[in-house]
Amino acid sequence: MIPGRSYDETVSRWKTHKDLEKWMAKDFSLDTERFRRFEGTLPPPRTPEETFKLKSGIYIDAAIFAKAALDRIDPSYQARIVVLLIPGGANHYVCSFKKEGKLFIMDYGTPYPSILGVHGPFNSLEEYKRFFEKNHPTIKRVDAITYLR
Repeated sequence: MIPGRSYDETVSRWKTHKDLEKWMAKDFSLDTERFRRFEGTLPPPRTPEETFKLKSGIYIDAAIFAKAALDRIDPSYQARIVVLLIPGGANHYVCSFKKEGKLFIMDYGTPYPSILGVHGPFNSLEEYKRFFEKNHPTIKRVDAITYLR
């Protein structure tokens, strides 16, 4: 990113999901204070513009930012917010997108390297759920997975 470039200027230059992935990996960081403060709850989500400006956020912020960017890059990605319903109420939010008929999941709002990044291709949300349960260091069971309406 060129210093001083706005959200609109930056995202308008992105041509594929790979450009978003590069930005998330290089420029975005987990807001650990916000993560701790809202652990187990759903905070008021930040706007994509706010997340871009702060270059940080948590699960819901990263998912909303990714969906907004993917929608602008290429609506055929059919980006959607996905919620994993975790026992005890600490739900987790990620962004899904489709490429060549396959499902991919983008998760940059987590402190856990084992689930950080883009995962896939998957054939279904259930397949991603199994990946999450296998790779998350502390959550080994997800009650349900669904698209946020």
